[in-house]
Amino acid sequence: MSINNRGVAPPSGRAVRPVSAAEGLFDEPPAPERRSGPSGRSGGGSAARGRSRERRASPSGGGGPDRAPGHPEDFLGDPESVARAVCLRLLTGQPRTRAELAAALARRGVPAEAAEAVLGRFAEVGLIDDRAFAEAWVGSRHAGRGLARRALAAELRRRGVDGGTVGEAVATLDPATEERTARELVARRLAATRRLDPPVRVRRLVGMLARKGYPPGLAVRAVREELAAEGADPGELADLDESGPVGP
Repeated sequence: MSINNRGVAPPSGRAVRPVSAAEGLFDEPPAPERRSGPSGRSGGGSAARGRSRERRASPSGGGGPDRAPGHPEDFLGDPESVARAVCLRLLTGQPRTRAELAAALARRGVPAEAAEAVLGRFAEVGLIDDRAFAEAWVGSRHAGRGLARRALAAELRRRGVDGGTVGEAVATLDPATEERTARELVARRLAATRRLDPPVRVRRLVGMLARKGYPPGLAVRAVREELAAEGADPGELADLDESGPVGP
């Protein structure tokens, strides 16, 4: 019996083919055998499709019949239930005016009759109170931002508070408090404006107060008094006119 160069005896009746040492080193391995389904095709695709159908049918699979098509409040059914849920959600974050809640209900498509019924009940139990909202708004925005009565009234009107309620709320801010706040605002800005020319400095300070809603006379008076307390030249303050705002 002859032995080939791999050290294996060939089967009887077959010729021996010489094989080089490098042969077979770069041959690709045979492809793994694929199992066929009953029909002879690979079963991987059908299994994947089956799993996909299971995911679509499950509540947590995304897009199934148990998922909300829009906001979770859409599941509540009747318009008044939706309106109550919307209002409670919005009021949980912060106080709102009646007009703000009404606008939110309109955007959600709640009928006007259902919206008014729910808003009325919320007002009866004190969950909506525009007067309390306005008074709290005035105190908070004046203390935090230094806003004057004119700016505060404009903000409340933009939030749908009626004129009478706005007037009552801003009246809680007395003129002495408003003037004291104006002077404090100017005093905090003096250091940042010292390098400016006196006319430019005055315009910047008065303009800052004007943007916060202070009337021209009060703004000019507060700036003049604070500059005088700082030791400014009286001649530089002689042209300040309380009858109107200083030019930009």
